[in-house]
Parts: sequence; C-alpha cells; structure tokens
Amino acid sequence: MSMMPSSVSATKVNPDIQNERNKATFDPIHITYLIDEGKEKTKRRRYIESLVENDPDFQNKPLAFMTREERYTNSIRKALLAVRKMEKLGLTDPWEKQIFTSVATVSEVTNIGLHSSMFTTTVTSQMNDEQISKWLPLCMNIQLIGTYAQTELGHGTYLRGLETTATFDPDTDEFELHSPTLTSIKWWPGNLGKTVTHAVVAAQLYTQGKCYGVHMFMVPLRSLENHVPLPGIEIGDIGPKFGYSNIDNGFLRFNKYRIPRENMFMKYSKVERNGTYLSPPRAKLTYGSMVLIRSFIVGSMGTTLAKGATISIRYSSVRRQSELEKGAQEPQVLDFQSQQLKLLPYLAMAYAFIFAGKKMKDMYIQSSDSISKGDFSVMPELHATSAGLKAYTSSICSEGLEIQRMSCGGHGYSHASGFPELYANSTPACTYEGENTVMMLQTARFLMKCMEKANNGEKLHGACSYMCEKLPRRSQAFHLEDFLNSELLIQAYKHRAHRMCMVASQAVQEQVRMGKPQHEAWNKSHFHLLKASEAHCHLYIVDHFYEYVLESSVPAPVKDVLLTLCHLHALHGISTRKGEFLHDGYFSGHQIDLVEKQVIQLLDKVRPNSVALVDAFDFSDRVLDSVLGRYDGNVYENLYKWAKSCPMNEKEVPDAYGKYIRPFLMENRSKL
Repeated sequence: MSMMPSSVSATKVNPDIQNERNKATFDPIHITYLIDEGKEKTKRRRYIESLVENDPDFQNKPLAFMTREERYTNSIRKALLAVRKMEKLGLTDPWEKQIFTSVATVSEVTNIGLHSSMFTTTVTSQMNDEQISKWLPLCMNIQLIGTYAQTELGHGTYLRGLETTATFDPDTDEFELHSPTLTSIKWWPGNLGKTVTHAVVAAQLYTQGKCYGVHMFMVPLRSLENHVPLPGIEIGDIGPKFGYSNIDNGFLRFNKYRIPRENMFMKYSKVERNGTYLSPPRAKLTYGSMVLIRSFIVGSMGTTLAKGATISIRYSSVRRQSELEKGAQEPQVLDFQSQQLKLLPYLAMAYAFIFAGKKMKDMYIQSSDSISKGDFSVMPELHATSAGLKAYTSSICSEGLEIQRMSCGGHGYSHASGFPELYANSTPACTYEGENTVMMLQTARFLMKCMEKANNGEKLHGACSYMCEKLPRRSQAFHLEDFLNSELLIQAYKHRAHRMCMVASQAVQEQVRMGKPQHEAWNKSHFHLLKASEAHCHLYIVDHFYEYVLESSVPAPVKDVLLTLCHLHALHGISTRKGEFLHDGYFSGHQIDLVEKQVIQLLDKVRPNSVALVDAFDFSDRVLDSVLGRYDGNVYENLYKWAKSCPMNEKEVPDAYGKYIRPFLMENRSKL
C-alpha cells in the first residue's frame, strides 16, 4: 500500500523531499498499520477519508479568510451535513464516524463534538436504565443537541466550589435550578452560546435543607420549535477567543428554573419522591466523563505534535538556507544539527504520546468494566493517571508546537503554515478538563498515598509499583552502548520518580512536624509535589513507549527505527533534566556526557528517516491543512497561490485608500 496520496503525481514531488523518502531505511506503511492498529483499519480509514475529500459539499475557502460568524455558520453546515452523509453511507461505528467528521471539518473542532462525546457519554455512564431508555435515543438520533455545563465564571477545576444550585421541591416533584451569584454563571461550555438545546448541568444538590454536593442534571435550554431560550434561562456566546473561532462557547444563567426530579442523573445516587437522598457508593463516580476526556487528550496531544512534526520536518527538508560550505549549494535546513535538536525530540514525543494514549484508552475501558461490576478499587489510579498525563502531555504539546513553529522561520508565523490554528486549538487543553497545575497536584495526592503504603511495607501494583522495587543507588550504565539499554534507562527514570516522591513526602511531613495543619503543609510543599508528579508522568510515558514498541509485531527495520526514537526520547529527557539525575549521584558527570554524546549520535541516526517517520502518521494534505507541510513539498508556488487568493487582493485599490490614504497624501502635498 503506497504512502503517496493518489492526488500527487511522482513527477510533481519536490526532488528534495523525494530524496528524503528514497533514503529511508524502512517502509513507513508498517508504522501506519501500528498506529491504526492493523492493515485493514488503515484501509478503512483511508477509504472513509476519501469519501470526504472527494465530496465537493465539504469544500470551503481557507479558514483564515473567514470572519468568525462565517466560520461558525460554515462549521455548523459541515457538522450537520456530515451527520446526514454518514446516515446515507450507513456509518455507525464510532471510530469511523469520528474519522469522517474530523476530515469533514478539517482543522476545526466540530460544533456538535461535545454532544457526541461528554454529553452522550454522561448519559450512558451516569443515568439509570430507565433514564437511558428515554434520553439515549434522542442523543443518538440527534433529536436534540447537548453540551456539558460545569465550569462557572468563578470556578472551574475546583468542582466543590461550584455555586449553581439545584434545590428539590417535594410539593411539585421538581428541582429548582438557580444561579445565586454573578460568579455562578456557567461559563465556557462549548456549543452552548448559540447551538445546543440541552445541557448536562453540574449543580449543588439541596434537599430537605441539606447540601449533598455536586450532581448532574439534564436541562432543556431552548425551545425545540424555534430555538428561543426557555423562560428562566439567560444564555449567549462569550465572544472571540484565542482559538476555536468556529465554536460558540457560551454562558448560562438560571433564574429559579424548574426541571422534573427525573432529570437528575440517578445511576449512582438519587432523590426519592419525598426528598430523601440516596448516596452513591463512591462520590467521584459522577466525574467519569471528565476522566474519559482526559484519557483521550493524551493521545490527541500526540496527534497534534505529530501534525506539527510533519509540517516542520517536511518544510525543513525543502527549505534551503545559509551555507555550511563556502560556495556550495545552500543546505537543507534539516541538515543543521541545531534544527534537528529542535525537531527530532518532538517527533519522538509525538510517537510516545500516541502510544501512551492507546494505553490510557485501554486502561479506561478496563477500569470502566471493573466499576460496572462493582469494583471501585481501580478508580484512584485511573483518576490520578488520567489527570497527570493530561497535564503533562498538553503542557509539552503547547511548548513543542511553538518550537516547531519557530523552526519554520518567518513562514511559520503565517496562517498558511497551519501553526496558528494548530496552536490556538491545542493550547486550551492546558486549562480545560482541569487546569494543569491542579491536575498535577491531584496526581501528587495519589502518589503521596502510595508512598505512605510503600513505606509501611505494602505491595503496590500498577503505575506506582516502582516505589516497592529494589533499585540500585547508582546507574549501571558505564559505556556509551549501555545508554541504548531500555532496562537501564527505565531504571533511571524509576529512580528519579521514586526519589522525587520521597522528597515530596518528606517535605509535607516536615511542615507537619513544624506544627502546620495538613492543608498548609500541603500548600507549602507544592514545589516538590509538582516535581514528583512530573517525574512520575515522565516515567509512565518512557516506560510505555518502550513497552508498546518492544511488544509490537512489526518488521525488524521498523522496530529498529522506533526503538531509536524510544532511546532519543528517554535520553533527551535525561539531558534536559540532568540536574534531577545528578542530584543524588545516580549519574556522574561523565555518565551525563555519555548521555549527550549518545543523543547526538541518535540525531544522526534519525535524520535520514525523519521524513518517512512523519509520512507514517499518514495525514492527508486536507487533514494537515498546511501549505508548508504539503506531501509534495511544493511550498513556494503554493504559498504564492494562497496569498493571491486572500480576499484583500480582490481589489487592486482598497477602500481605505479613498477614505483615508488619498486625503492624507493630498493634504501633505498641498503643504509643499
């Protein structure tokens, strides 16, 4: 199966980028199969993508040339058109529908994305059987459009601080939803501003004069006849944002708005007709939808970094600049070691995050199965791992995209590069579904509990099992080739994570011994707690990157190039955080010198395969949506074509000339 898109002729491919492909040591299609989880899935994905790419109904002018309202309207058009097209095609598999929709909307998030993800997932995971039988068909058939309304103007990640109230009235068998303060207005939910008809609303439940904490409620917001907000509902768009220009993030204010008691999500807890509250077996069961989204974010950050790597590496292979040898042809920018240092580690991270995302998805599915059978023991690790990895991967993705953009020089600043849209739509992941610092501290809380168990001699399983391992006090890597030993490198990361968790635990305990209450001791130890979480998450990614590659059934040349990326990822991480590995003498200065020597050698080894490695992600030009990252490498002619299509170029003389420029110039001339 060829990696070349059918729309690209071999004779039209830029010779520089073709030469890069010719010298690859492996066939990238085998990595594509690995990412897609099988040859047949790759064939199916490509077929579904082709259905969209060959459909003129999904074409539009570049997003950068649209106003915000045009983007919103066009995005709604394509999202709903995609629903109809999928119905006609008989696409019912969630994976296939996700592919179709993502290609249809190009680089935008679909305006009904939250309906099919968090809204519908919350229905299936938090409603009882009777409620599901009523609401799920309405969701699946899109007879209503929903969103997830949790965040408020004054509270986001801190769920217990939410102020919206849902007070049960036994006289009418209803809940009264109310926004008692300005800061209790729901703020930020996607698609809320102008699109949705319903929302899953998080509110403090009151019954019989007592508050029972945050619960979820199904709330109609707009008339299904004319889309007008219902009485007691104030709703609207919050205005332009840094990214997501097509999405109508909204605000929602309740004025003693009433819903039936049955609209409370009642799988795990409920309010009976007389107002009696029945509590769930675990309070955090109501937060399952957030855990799901966080687990998906990990893989999506890998995909986003992969897009950035594809754009920057392809462009760096066709861009020639400066000189290495006087009088010789200008070299490809990718030949400069400084460019390789910028780009190749993030290429490795993209693969690491994609594979870690698959691990997280499997972990969520297995945990959900256990929870459905009444085993809630998996919840703490699931919550802590999803929170920490969401924070870790989104932070690095945001940082990496900016480095990838800058590596493209001035052209990276243009919307034609794809980076402005890519960055603006990915960096919000650092704050949505839990602000990253808070997420890392939630992971730290779990780590400190595990540390206490390990110190008490308890056996640990799962992601924290390294706390019970007998690890050497000094690295056993003494020669250059030892730093290509996966066991020794993982051992180094385990040592670092274990030590930093111990330091954080001791920091909290020291504050307690000084007489500080627990909450203050915790606050005074954030410096060490955050470092412990970061080290733990870094270990998880390194460990599972190696695990995924070593267990894969791919041809030997493919496994060799993937292991090279594993090594580069692990060693680059040690090099950039060398102080944490040197601190207690685990590595000597000489060993760090060997680490960095090996990093340089790995750059040389990855360099010839770099274009093939980004080709393996198999992004079509439509999906990538970047002039710089085109598969054929014909950047300059298409930058020129893109610029000429700009609406401002439709008039030779702009309106501003007649209104302002000409009068100003004429006035100045009259003064001469």
